[in-house]
Amino acid sequence: MTQDAEPAAEGRRLSTRETAERLGVKPETVYAYVSRGLLTSRRTPGGRGSTFDPREVDALARHGRRDQPAAGGDGGEAAGAPAIATGITLIGADRYYYRGVDAVALAERYGCEEVAEWLWTGTLTPGIRFSAPEETLAAARRAAGALPGHSGPVDRLRVAAVAAGVADPLRFDLSGATVLATARSLIPTLVDALPLAGREPGPRATLARRLWPRLTATAPDEASLRTLEAALVLLIDHDLAASTYAARVAASVRAHPYAVVSAGLGALEGPLHGAASALAHRMLAEVLERGSAAAVVADLLRAGRRVPGLGHRLYPGEDPRAQALFARLAAVKRAAPALAAAREVEATAARHTSLHANVDLALAVLSVSAGMEPEAGETVFAVARTAGWIAHALEEYGEPPLRMRPSGRYRGPRPPQPLP
Repeated sequence: MTQDAEPAAEGRRLSTRETAERLGVKPETVYAYVSRGLLTSRRTPGGRGSTFDPREVDALARHGRRDQPAAGGDGGEAAGAPAIATGITLIGADRYYYRGVDAVALAERYGCEEVAEWLWTGTLTPGIRFSAPEETLAAARRAAGALPGHSGPVDRLRVAAVAAGVADPLRFDLSGATVLATARSLIPTLVDALPLAGREPGPRATLARRLWPRLTATAPDEASLRTLEAALVLLIDHDLAASTYAARVAASVRAHPYAVVSAGLGALEGPLHGAASALAHRMLAEVLERGSAAAVVADLLRAGRRVPGLGHRLYPGEDPRAQALFARLAAVKRAAPALAAAREVEATAARHTSLHANVDLALAVLSVSAGMEPEAGETVFAVARTAGWIAHALEEYGEPPLRMRPSGRYRGPRPPQPLP
C-alpha cells in the first residue's frame, strides 16, 4: 500500500484471511506473529475471529519477516536497521557467542563476574569478586529506600544508578581504567542497594549469592544458585537489543557509565523487553493454580494476547538460553512443578505454531519455584545486562563521537503553513 492510500484504510480492520494474504503467509503464521508480539490482534465484536490494523500489517510486510535472522546469519539486526560493528556478541541460528566463545559453555564453567571481566578486558580472572564502595553504596541505599513502598526492584535499580553516579566525582573520567573501576563497583552497588528478603551472605560471596536473598526469603540450595549464576552469565549480552542500543547511543555522546546504564534501564522497562518475564511468571502461576496449561493458553488467545515466554525473533528453533536454564532447573527439586507447567505451555502452543520456550519462560520457572515476585526475572535481567551495557560503552568510547545521529524522514505538513 502506498503512503497516499493509508488514510483510506483507517477505520477498517483486516480479517485473519486478509492479513495472511497481504503478508503472503498461512493464517497459522499470522497467529504465530501475534504470539511473537509482531502483530496485535483484536477480537471481532460478537464473533469468533480476530481483526488486525492494516497499517501494522503493511509495516510488517515492508520490513519482511522480522522474526527471522537477517541475511548473513548473525540475526542481530532487523531489516532496515543500522548495522553497528561490534566484537562482543555474535548470534547464530541456534547458538550465540561472547567474543567468539559459546556463551552456554562459558555459563557452564564460569561465574558472572568472571565472564563480565573477560568481556570488558579480554582477560579471564578466575575467582574475581566485585565490591561496592561504602560511600557509594550508602548513597544508593538512601535513594532507593526513599521510594514509595509500591516501587518495584527495577525502580530501585534506576534510582540507585543515578545516586551512585552523583556520589562519584570521577564519573566523567572516561579513561579505560576508570570506566573499568566504575563497572566493578557499580554492579555490586546495584545489587546491594536492593532490600533484603532473606539472610545477608558474606562479603566475599559471588554476585549470584548476594542477589538471591534480595529476590526471595526462600533459602537457596546449590542447584538453584547454580541456575541463577548461569542466568546472569547467559543474560549479560545479546547483541544490539533495544536497551543495549540505547546504552550505545548514550555512550556515543560520551555520557558517563552511570548514565549509560540509566539509559539501558530506561529502555529495559518496556513491556516488550525486560518485563516479559513477569508476564511469563504470572502465566505459570496461573497454570499451577488451575492445573491446566490448555485453559490458560486458550484464555490468553481468546483475549487476543500473546502467550508469554514463547518464540524469539532471532532463533527459528529453540532459545539456547532457555535450553541451558531448563537443564539446570531439572536438578532443582522444588522447580519440578513449574518446569512441568512450562513444558505443558510449550506443548499446548506447539499444536498450532512452531514456537519454542524462550529465556523469559525459563526465568519464570526459577522465580515461581523459589517464591520470588513476578518482577524477579526482570531484576536478574537488569543486573546481568548492566555488565553488557558497560562492555558496549567501552567499545563505543573507542569510536568517533556523535556517530549515532540518524536523520529523520519528515512526514508532516509541507511548509509554509499559516501561523497558528
